[in-house]
Amino acid sequence: MSPSQGFLSGVWERLKSWEGFLLLLLLVIIIVNSIQAPAYLSIGNQINLFQLSIEKIIVALVMAFVIINGEIDLSVASMMGLSACALGRLYEQGVPIELGLLAGLAIGVLGGAFNGFWIAVVGLPSLVVTLATMIMYRGLARVLLEDRSIGQFVEWFDKLGQQPLAGPFPLAMILFFVFVVVAVILLRYSGFGRYVYVIGNNKDVARYSGVRVRRVKMLLFIASGTVAAVAGLLFAARLGAVRGDLALGFELDIITIVLLGGVSIFGGSGSIYGVLLAIMIVLNLRNGMSLANLTGHIQTGVIGVLLILSVLVPNIVSSMREALNRRRRISHPQDTAAAVQET
Repeated sequence: MSPSQGFLSGVWERLKSWEGFLLLLLLVIIIVNSIQAPAYLSIGNQINLFQLSIEKIIVALVMAFVIINGEIDLSVASMMGLSACALGRLYEQGVPIELGLLAGLAIGVLGGAFNGFWIAVVGLPSLVVTLATMIMYRGLARVLLEDRSIGQFVEWFDKLGQQPLAGPFPLAMILFFVFVVVAVILLRYSGFGRYVYVIGNNKDVARYSGVRVRRVKMLLFIASGTVAAVAGLLFAARLGAVRGDLALGFELDIITIVLLGGVSIFGGSGSIYGVLLAIMIVLNLRNGMSLANLTGHIQTGVIGVLLILSVLVPNIVSSMREALNRRRRISHPQDTAAAVQET
């Protein structure tokens, strides 16, 4: 096979993958949205499309690592709210906003370490631990502010969240692009990324192979809490105010994006490229539904359906492939025997 034929074969195999399907789905959504609203493709709308969900997609990047590792973190949205509410409460008490931002980040680190301790060290299921801390962190956020809303932050802080910092891009979008580069490098080209996959496939095998499973899991949950805290502070800057219910329900969109991107809920497989395609699909789909004047409840329902399909469809396809391969082995036993002898 010539190099050009090999390249085309590789491209064709890529297009037949889940990521190829996501790319096709994204193109269909873009075409439909552009026909429905001519202003959809404008630069302003595309920037707005990202900015309205920028905090979610920042957290989705680190969530991809956690789920590939065979775990899950349901507390990220509550951590976003807690860090932002801590900032608001401290600012209300007269603490300089710079110290409030550091406190918000420290809460993210400590909250992530708290999750990591019970999961990585004690060995409790991440679903149970993070479900409990999701409730706990949200409760702490409501205790800090009760039913009040705190705003009127210093001008420079609001500008960071609401005005462009470089060209048409606000600070949150710039950070997102930086996080994407870091995520790709870590997951595809570093030893840490290989450990994430190996542990997600089989943590016992990884442990026997000398991988420090506890350390990797602890680092992932600390990173998850820290990135969630950063996203919460960015959200506070964008809104110019904080409440106890800030980021409520965001975990649904975040987990949907990761699973839709082809990351297995059982761990061990997935890629950042698939997650990026899923981000574009969810953002464009929500934007298109908003242009069609569909309510937020309908949009949430559609995202919920996507979450179910993102889990069911890959499993159904995998089962069909296994059944087809099994049928081929049964109908052509001589080919199977020859293949075994060649190997």
